[in-house]
Amino acid sequence: MSGISFPNQFGQPVGELLADWKVPIAPSGVVLEGRLVRLEPLRAGRHAASLHAANALDVDGRNWTYLPYGPFESLEAYRSWIENSCSGHDPLFYAIIERASNAALGVASYLRILPESGSIEVGHLNFSPPLQRTPAATEAMFLLFTHAFELGYRRCEWKCDALNAPSRAAAQRLGLSFEGIFRQATVVKGRNRDTVWYSVIDKEWPALAGVFARWLDPANFDAAGHQRVSLSAIRRTVGSETETWHARDDSNVRPLPSEGGK
Repeated sequence: MSGISFPNQFGQPVGELLADWKVPIAPSGVVLEGRLVRLEPLRAGRHAASLHAANALDVDGRNWTYLPYGPFESLEAYRSWIENSCSGHDPLFYAIIERASNAALGVASYLRILPESGSIEVGHLNFSPPLQRTPAATEAMFLLFTHAFELGYRRCEWKCDALNAPSRAAAQRLGLSFEGIFRQATVVKGRNRDTVWYSVIDKEWPALAGVFARWLDPANFDAAGHQRVSLSAIRRTVGSETETWHARDDSNVRPLPSEGGK
């Protein structure tokens, strides 16, 4: 049993009363501005060409393995997918724009948006090779989490294929808590998918937001752009300083597979 419980009039344990909680509004697609990236609603005419060119640098197409769509052989096919699949409110797709080049280098979205529960998921992540493993990629996630909690959501989720080692490692690096594996959760591209769940909740976010802010500080990078202190190291320090947030990892649940993409 997890969480805080209180006895009701029958002596039964019940959850905390959320007397001051208000149902948040759904995200509207406002532009999210960072120092390194800008997130704006994904539009085929504005972003497809830049994204397709960046994705083409993934010459063997491994970035698409765990996504339910792609790879796209032509710009026309990619543009059509954006026009037909990415114009709704749930999922709500964003293009990730690198400020230095003003090029669209990645895609992310909000999905499973449940204002009445205060829950929202970040997913459909597809970072092209120039965006992968960069401070800009981390800042993009920070902007998405920040906006969700500023809107009043209580819980932000991250899910991926249980065999997707890079995505699981990214969730762990970002400080999200492992919650379990849903076996045979769905079918993707004709194959079984077990889905692993991670999350961060509102009570944990202030401490984790501080971790992101400290890591993204320009002073944490040398002249060549190399980090001085890793995000994980800062996270461990903050975790030892506060009792409000200790991310649960999945290291004792199942060995991470050696290969994978999100």
